[in-house]
Amino acid sequence: MNAEQRRHRIMELLRQAEAPLSGSALAKLLGVSRQIVVQDMALLRAQTGEAIISTYQGYVLLKEKSRCSRVFKVRHSAERTQEELQEIVDLSGKVEDVLIYHRVYGIVRGQLNIASRKDVLEFMQRLGEGSSAPLMQITDDFHYHTVTADTEQTLDQIELRLKTLGFLAPLREHEPDGVSGL
Repeated sequence: MNAEQRRHRIMELLRQAEAPLSGSALAKLLGVSRQIVVQDMALLRAQTGEAIISTYQGYVLLKEKSRCSRVFKVRHSAERTQEELQEIVDLSGKVEDVLIYHRVYGIVRGQLNIASRKDVLEFMQRLGEGSSAPLMQITDDFHYHTVTADTEQTLDQIELRLKTLGFLAPLREHEPDGVSGL
Protein backbone atom coordinates (compact mmCIF):
# COMPACT_ATOMS: atom_id res chain seq x y z
CA MET A 1 0.00 0.00 0.00
CA ASN A 2 1.48 3.35 -1.01
CA ALA A 3 1.06 6.62 0.92
CA GLU A 4 -1.94 7.79 -1.13
CA GLN A 5 -3.74 4.47 -0.64
CA ARG A 6 -2.94 4.56 3.08
CA ARG A 7 -4.42 8.04 3.47
CA HIS A 8 -7.50 6.95 1.52
CA ARG A 9 -7.87 4.00 3.91
CA ILE A 10 -7.47 6.29 6.93
CA MET A 11 -10.34 8.45 5.65
CA GLU A 12 -12.50 5.35 5.16
CA LEU A 13 -11.77 4.22 8.71
CA LEU A 14 -12.52 7.66 10.16
CA ARG A 15 -15.84 7.84 8.27
CA GLN A 16 -16.89 4.41 9.57
CA ALA A 17 -15.68 4.90 13.14
CA GLU A 18 -18.20 5.01 15.96
CA ALA A 19 -15.51 6.11 18.44
CA PRO A 20 -12.16 7.94 18.26
CA LEU A 21 -9.33 6.00 16.59
CA SER A 22 -5.97 6.14 18.32
CA GLY A 23 -2.83 6.85 16.33
CA SER A 24 -1.26 3.66 17.70
CA ALA A 25 -4.22 1.52 16.60
CA LEU A 26 -4.18 3.07 13.12
CA ALA A 27 -0.42 2.57 12.86
CA LYS A 28 -0.71 -1.11 13.79
CA LEU A 29 -3.62 -1.66 11.39
CA LEU A 30 -1.79 0.04 8.51
CA GLY A 31 1.66 -1.40 9.27
CA VAL A 32 3.38 1.96 9.77
CA SER A 33 4.72 3.97 12.69
CA ARG A 34 2.51 6.27 14.75
CA GLN A 35 4.58 9.20 13.48
CA ILE A 36 3.59 8.31 9.89
CA VAL A 37 -0.07 8.38 10.99
CA VAL A 38 0.46 11.82 12.57
CA GLN A 39 2.00 13.09 9.32
CA ASP A 40 -0.82 11.53 7.28
CA MET A 41 -3.40 13.30 9.45
CA ALA A 42 -1.71 16.65 8.88
CA LEU A 43 -1.64 16.04 5.13
CA LEU A 44 -5.27 14.89 5.08
CA ARG A 45 -6.38 18.02 6.94
CA ALA A 46 -4.49 20.23 4.50
CA GLN A 47 -5.43 18.38 1.31
CA THR A 48 -9.07 17.52 1.99
CA GLY A 49 -10.20 20.30 4.28
CA GLU A 50 -11.92 17.62 6.38
CA ALA A 51 -12.39 18.40 10.07
CA ILE A 52 -10.12 15.74 11.56
CA ILE A 53 -9.85 16.44 15.25
CA SER A 54 -7.22 15.01 17.57
CA THR A 55 -8.64 14.28 21.03
CA TYR A 56 -7.14 12.59 24.06
CA GLN A 57 -9.00 9.44 22.92
CA GLY A 58 -7.79 9.49 19.33
CA TYR A 59 -8.70 10.94 15.94
CA VAL A 60 -12.27 11.90 15.09
CA LEU A 61 -13.76 13.02 11.79
CA LEU A 62 -16.41 15.62 12.47
CA LYS A 63 -19.45 14.55 10.55
CA GLU A 64 -22.09 16.89 9.28
CA LYS A 65 -24.86 16.59 11.82
CA SER A 66 -27.42 19.20 12.65
CA ARG A 67 -26.74 19.58 16.35
CA CYS A 68 -27.38 22.70 18.33
CA SER A 69 -24.41 24.36 19.96
CA ARG A 70 -23.92 26.81 22.82
CA VAL A 71 -20.91 28.17 24.67
CA PHE A 72 -21.20 28.33 28.46
CA LYS A 73 -18.91 30.41 30.64
CA VAL A 74 -18.37 28.62 33.93
CA ARG A 75 -16.31 28.85 37.09
CA HIS A 76 -15.64 26.22 39.71
CA SER A 77 -12.79 24.57 41.57
CA ALA A 78 -10.84 21.71 40.01
CA GLU A 79 -12.54 19.40 42.51
CA ARG A 80 -15.92 20.06 40.83
CA THR A 81 -14.78 19.34 37.26
CA GLN A 82 -16.17 15.82 37.23
CA GLU A 83 -19.51 16.98 38.64
CA GLU A 84 -19.82 19.70 35.99
CA LEU A 85 -19.03 17.37 33.09
CA GLN A 86 -21.34 14.62 34.38
CA GLU A 87 -24.24 17.05 34.72
CA ILE A 88 -23.83 18.05 31.07
CA VAL A 89 -23.62 14.51 29.69
CA ASP A 90 -26.44 13.27 31.97
CA LEU A 91 -28.70 15.79 30.24
CA SER A 92 -27.62 14.44 26.79
CA GLY A 93 -25.11 17.17 26.07
CA LYS A 94 -21.69 16.65 24.56
CA VAL A 95 -18.76 18.74 25.81
CA GLU A 96 -16.86 19.51 22.62
CA ASP A 97 -14.06 21.58 24.11
CA VAL A 98 -12.73 23.69 26.92
CA LEU A 99 -11.39 27.17 26.28
CA ILE A 100 -10.16 30.14 28.19
CA TYR A 101 -9.94 33.79 27.26
CA HIS A 102 -6.57 35.19 28.30
CA ARG A 103 -5.84 38.92 28.09
CA VAL A 104 -2.42 38.29 26.52
CA TYR A 105 -2.81 35.03 24.61
CA GLY A 106 -6.43 35.45 23.53
CA ILE A 107 -8.46 32.28 23.16
CA VAL A 108 -6.76 29.01 24.12
CA ARG A 109 -8.80 25.89 23.29
CA GLY A 110 -8.53 22.17 23.94
CA GLN A 111 -10.74 19.53 22.30
CA LEU A 112 -12.53 17.23 24.77
CA ASN A 113 -15.19 15.24 22.87
CA ILE A 114 -16.92 14.09 26.10
CA ALA A 115 -20.38 12.57 25.56
CA SER A 116 -20.85 10.01 28.36
CA ARG A 117 -20.01 9.29 31.98
CA LYS A 118 -17.40 6.83 30.71
CA ASP A 119 -15.75 9.66 28.74
CA VAL A 120 -15.85 11.85 31.88
CA LEU A 121 -14.15 9.17 33.97
CA GLU A 122 -11.46 8.55 31.33
CA PHE A 123 -10.82 12.30 31.06
CA MET A 124 -10.56 12.68 34.84
CA GLN A 125 -8.18 9.72 35.02
CA ARG A 126 -5.93 11.19 32.32
CA LEU A 127 -6.05 14.60 34.01
CA GLY A 128 -5.05 13.00 37.31
CA GLU A 129 -2.17 11.04 35.77
CA GLY A 130 -0.54 14.01 34.05
CA SER A 131 1.65 16.76 35.35
CA SER A 132 -0.27 19.43 33.43
CA ALA A 133 -2.83 21.65 35.12
CA PRO A 134 -6.32 22.27 33.71
CA LEU A 135 -6.59 25.39 31.52
CA MET A 136 -9.01 27.00 33.97
CA GLN A 137 -6.22 27.39 36.52
CA ILE A 138 -4.62 30.01 34.28
CA THR A 139 -7.71 32.23 34.52
CA ASP A 140 -8.71 31.88 38.20
CA ASP A 141 -10.99 28.91 37.40
CA PHE A 142 -12.99 30.77 34.71
CA HIS A 143 -13.40 28.78 31.48
CA TYR A 144 -15.85 28.03 28.69
CA HIS A 145 -17.28 24.88 27.18
CA THR A 146 -18.80 24.48 23.75
CA VAL A 147 -21.69 22.07 24.35
CA THR A 148 -23.74 20.42 21.61
CA ALA A 149 -27.10 18.69 21.87
CA ASP A 150 -29.89 17.49 19.62
CA THR A 151 -32.23 20.39 20.55
CA GLU A 152 -32.15 23.93 21.90
CA GLN A 153 -34.44 22.72 24.69
CA THR A 154 -31.72 20.31 25.84
CA LEU A 155 -29.21 23.18 25.88
CA ASP A 156 -31.73 25.25 27.89
CA GLN A 157 -31.97 22.40 30.43
CA ILE A 158 -28.18 22.19 30.64
CA GLU A 159 -27.92 25.96 31.13
CA LEU A 160 -30.55 25.89 33.90
CA ARG A 161 -28.78 22.99 35.65
CA LEU A 162 -25.37 24.71 35.46
CA LYS A 163 -26.96 27.89 36.84
CA THR A 164 -28.71 25.99 39.66
CA LEU A 165 -25.42 24.37 40.68
CA GLY A 166 -23.62 27.74 40.65
CA PHE A 167 -21.35 26.93 37.70
CA LEU A 168 -22.40 29.70 35.29
CA ALA A 169 -20.31 32.86 35.38
CA PRO A 170 -20.90 36.36 33.96
CA LEU A 171 -18.64 37.88 31.32
CA ARG A 172 -15.97 40.29 32.56
CA GLU A 173 -15.39 43.70 30.99
CA HIS A 174 -12.22 42.58 29.17
CA GLU A 175 -13.82 39.53 27.52
CA PRO A 176 -15.38 39.54 24.06
CA ASP A 177 -18.91 40.94 23.98
CA GLY A 178 -21.03 37.82 24.14
CA VAL A 179 -19.90 34.34 23.30
CA SER A 180 -20.17 34.81 19.54
CA GLY A 181 -16.59 36.05 19.53
CA LEU A 182 -15.40 32.71 20.85
